[in-house]
Amino acid sequence: MNNTGHLIGVKDMRKEQLVQLLTRAAYWAERPGEQANVLHGRFVANLFFEASTRTRFSFEVAQKRLGAHVLNFIPETSSAVKGETVYDTIKTLEAMGVEAAVIRTKKEGLLQELATSVDLQLINAGDGTNEHPTQCLLDLLTMKQQFGRLDGLTVAIIGDLRHSRVLGSHLHAMPKLGIKLLLSGPTSMMPQPAQIPNGVRIVGMDEAVQTADVVMMLRVQLERHTESLYISKEEYHQAHGLTLERAKSMKPGAVIMHPAPVNRGVEIHTDLVESGASLIQKQVTNGVAARMAVLETLLKGSELKWEPSLVTANY
Repeated sequence: MNNTGHLIGVKDMRKEQLVQLLTRAAYWAERPGEQANVLHGRFVANLFFEASTRTRFSFEVAQKRLGAHVLNFIPETSSAVKGETVYDTIKTLEAMGVEAAVIRTKKEGLLQELATSVDLQLINAGDGTNEHPTQCLLDLLTMKQQFGRLDGLTVAIIGDLRHSRVLGSHLHAMPKLGIKLLLSGPTSMMPQPAQIPNGVRIVGMDEAVQTADVVMMLRVQLERHTESLYISKEEYHQAHGLTLERAKSMKPGAVIMHPAPVNRGVEIHTDLVESGASLIQKQVTNGVAARMAVLETLLKGSELKWEPSLVTANY
């Protein structure tokens, strides 16, 4: 969230803003299925220029639970096929009274470009390999529920790091909240050194799995690779995946997370996806609560009122 009323990324967010959103997300997570009229009569549009299941539908569930009118933009049946730009599409929606647009796009930085020239509020549902702020929030909420705190946790994010917009957000959010962040993956899938903040460590696979409180696996994003994998899926699983044998070395109480969709048998063994240590489905559930918090905060138009207790308590 930034001072112009958009949620474009977490890079420029303060710890207080993250905590306030997480606190409100926790509020909604404790009220599953509850309907509210917070956004009664408000119009929100979802513009997904990339395929999505969890993010798109959880935004729609969140919007409807808050009482908003929801418009779902389908690029293939819109004027986009005639060459209309995203800017002109947004301005068209704006002229119709739509107050917020949730956008997923392959183009990194698109929302930053739009933010200075549109009046409706923009929410980033994932832009290229840049950021995915609401996935970051729901991940943090899930960890907070599991451990009762974020400060002092060790989180290992493992896999295709170079192409992960989820990592792009966590690289900025986790250090602000006192989380020790470890990165592990194939050399060809590591982020550029300049992208890695001070204090974030690159470690081997075994150290990552054995020392982390949270083992977060990432999908190999084949659609973003300019060339095919240099090894087979089976070889990747054995070298860089969470195998059954590796999972046995996780420390007591450690959990498994994944932003999904999951490539079973590639980055994670299929038996681990729904195991007792897995929080993957809990992440999906928390996606609705996190997105309700974002929509409510932005569209109610109230700036965050900081309470010192929220900033320090159990985070």
